[in-house]
Amino acid sequence: MALVYSTESGRTCPDCDQPLKQCQCKQSSAPPAGDGIVRVSRETKGRKGKGVTLITGVPMAEKELKALAKQLKARCGTGGTVKDFVIEIQGDQRDILVEELSKRGFTVKKAGG
Repeated sequence: MALVYSTESGRTCPDCDQPLKQCQCKQSSAPPAGDGIVRVSRETKGRKGKGVTLITGVPMAEKELKALAKQLKARCGTGGTVKDFVIEIQGDQRDILVEELSKRGFTVKKAGG
């Protein structure tokens, strides 16, 4: 059983058992290696029928990815988030996002149906 809290150091990381401030396993902000193609898809799974547009394969660090997501959300006029190097934008915004990402110099493909 992993240690979750210590009175000496406070909360600890369940993976490396280090205090959260000294945790090394969660601090990797390098994007996963891909093929250089940004894919834009739509998904409704696990969202009670509400659709979201997923953008995967963007070769950026997490901080830059969040800034890009903010600009894309403003362009679409909707909300969204970044989870595990995947940008989620609410609603079916594929056409707008493909156009916008192409303008920014990415190689973009629509993925899925």
